[in-house]
Amino acid sequence: MRIIFKILAAPFVLVLTLLVAVLSFLLSLSAGLLSILASVLGLLSVLMLFVEKDISTGIAGLLMAFAISPFGLPALAGWLLAKLDELNGSLRGFITS
Repeated sequence: MRIIFKILAAPFVLVLTLLVAVLSFLLSLSAGLLSILASVLGLLSVLMLFVEKDISTGIAGLLMAFAISPFGLPALAGWLLAKLDELNGSLRGFITS
């Protein structure tokens, strides 16, 4: 019975391996692009705060810059990708046991 589950798990391991590889590549590209965009948005928001004296727009821009910075959405995506990789490792361990 256990061998049947191992045979059924093998395609999922293959799909998860390919998915993790593709998603990690896309995550590295998007994190670089988003960090550049976050820097530009942060600088423009600081200019809006101090030059234009528009506090609500400046703070909203800084919050958006933080959300797309490497500490925001890319970190969340990296965490999810790590969980997918852990699932892949667990399935590989099940197949090889």
